[in-house]
Amino acid sequence: MADLRELYQEVIFDHYKRPRNFHPLPGADCSAEGHNPLCGDRITVYLKTNDGVIEDVSFEGSGCAISTASASLMTEVLKGRSLADVERLFAEFHAMVTDAEAGPRPELGKLEVLSGVREFPARVKCATLAWHTLNAALHQQASVTTE
Repeated sequence: MADLRELYQEVIFDHYKRPRNFHPLPGADCSAEGHNPLCGDRITVYLKTNDGVIEDVSFEGSGCAISTASASLMTEVLKGRSLADVERLFAEFHAMVTDAEAGPRPELGKLEVLSGVREFPARVKCATLAWHTLNAALHQQASVTTE
């Protein structure tokens, strides 16, 4: 178990130091800004959608290792997914980081590296900020604040 936890920490640190899809997205058809006042994290999520599918996604902003890694991992798994699939992923991810009884969720793939966040309730908002911001963008809300 300790080896798995170390591997998860390495993946999180890698995505923090070298976030994937970290740039504005020219031609985005929706975007939203998110803010976590408890940690100071700020993020903007950009989306290009076509016929109910996410063609491209990116983010920019600043934040702690957990929020940056979560946003980076999120953008990697969303490309090419239907909006219905994204809604399901959001629910699964949220349950994984908040439910103390949650077991492994192989359907989340790489996102499972953030499962340990549930042991630190104050960090859950950091892990879910990108997801709540994504949800705001999809529902044409300009911003979201997690409190």
